[in-house]
Amino acid sequence: MNELNPNNIPKHVAIIMDGNGRWAKQQGKMRVFGHTNGVKAVRRSVSYARQIGVQSLTLYAFSSENWNRPEAEVSALMTLFMQALDREVKKLHKNNIKLLILGDKSKFSDKLQEKIAKAEKLTENNTALTVNIAANYGGCWDIVQATQKLAGQVKAGELAPEQINEELFQQMLVTKAQPPVDLLIRTSGEQRISNFLLWQIAYAELYFTDVLWPDFNEEEFNRAVFAFQQRERRFGGSE
Repeated sequence: MNELNPNNIPKHVAIIMDGNGRWAKQQGKMRVFGHTNGVKAVRRSVSYARQIGVQSLTLYAFSSENWNRPEAEVSALMTLFMQALDREVKKLHKNNIKLLILGDKSKFSDKLQEKIAKAEKLTENNTALTVNIAANYGGCWDIVQATQKLAGQVKAGELAPEQINEELFQQMLVTKAQPPVDLLIRTSGEQRISNFLLWQIAYAELYFTDVLWPDFNEEEFNRAVFAFQQRERRFGGSE
């Protein structure tokens, strides 16, 4: 693996975990087989992010548009989500990792919402790494819900419109006080943002790989971070 500069580790890495279905098709299996093996890639990514000192890792698990997939696949994804919460949260807690589920959780079953609340409560004081699972999440939804919160404060007389600035708006997003995304990775060769963290990735470096998500491992994560470290980030400034 490439030797990384420990002084230039991205604070916040976001990953669009794409390619589970194609990976399963290559194996002659159902799509859910790809999702199941994708959980292993999640474990590897969380472990490597903690190892190199990433502060926040956000994984795009289920977009608000994914409800349009076949009912059987959505049901299998929800079951897998619940099973993963049961299995993984104790390991995360043991490794001082905080877990947050980002998105509109109101569409989930009461049982799943309860599991999410318990997992977040258990890990809320952990400090080594924050793992955000974006589930029923959309970047446009995130911006709208933040706007609604601010509009509510203005209506209640708690806030004047001219007091609204970028910093305050950012506090209303689901990522709140976490750093903006430095590095966005998308697997499977697709080169789209797909309505993910639209505000938070304003100055992110983008890294696209042909590797399908179930095959994403420490070596590929290392390549992405190494590529990030080779780039000159100007944040809109001149060369």
